[in-house]
Amino acid sequence: MLRLENMKITQGAFHLRADFEVSQGARVAVIGPSGAGKSTLLGAIAGFVPHAGRITWRGDPLAKDPGARPVSILFQDNNLFPHLSAAENVALGLKPSLRLSAPERARVHDALARVGLDGMGNRRPAELSGGQQSRVALARTLIRARPLLLLDEPFAALGPALKAEMLALVAEIVAETGATLLMVSHDVADARAICDETSLVAGGVAHAPQPTGALLDDPPPELRAYLG
Repeated sequence: MLRLENMKITQGAFHLRADFEVSQGARVAVIGPSGAGKSTLLGAIAGFVPHAGRITWRGDPLAKDPGARPVSILFQDNNLFPHLSAAENVALGLKPSLRLSAPERARVHDALARVGLDGMGNRRPAELSGGQQSRVALARTLIRARPLLLLDEPFAALGPALKAEMLALVAEIVAETGATLLMVSHDVADARAICDETSLVAGGVAHAPQPTGALLDDPPPELRAYLG
């Protein structure tokens, strides 16, 4: 279980607070107006954003070092290194040195195959489509095998068909691994597609997750104003 206990983030005039829990294995969309703090919330969980209060996983406080947290985070720009091959970009999820053993190289191959890129490991990002680059980034996240998966609008630049395909792939992977998913999106259709629960971030508060259908079908004033 992920627990945010009296968490408060202050960045100049910006304030965000959260006090809720997310069940292990849950799939939670994070929605709200631009600038409300959705990405900041994920950044705090990942260890990149200072905060007051506590964030715990399975009852234990998260480590101060982001690399030691049970978290993988996927950003909108995918963070691929253009001079590395797809396989090398994925391998960074295992060892930044890229000095892999034979079993580790096999894991990289399997991760690429799992996201539909079998045989493309030698290609560099510039030789891949936008959707394929997203798959490489997802494979790198997958190979880390962390129980908390944070998605910060990684598929926002994709067309509707490709985005739907990537969301379906994420849902499959989360179901297979049992990971807990928090996914920032500006598109409520994304929330309906793969997330059973949704957290509204608005007015300086990240609200406790609620069933997605019920929340979107009968939105509170803050969400109604955002949806228009």
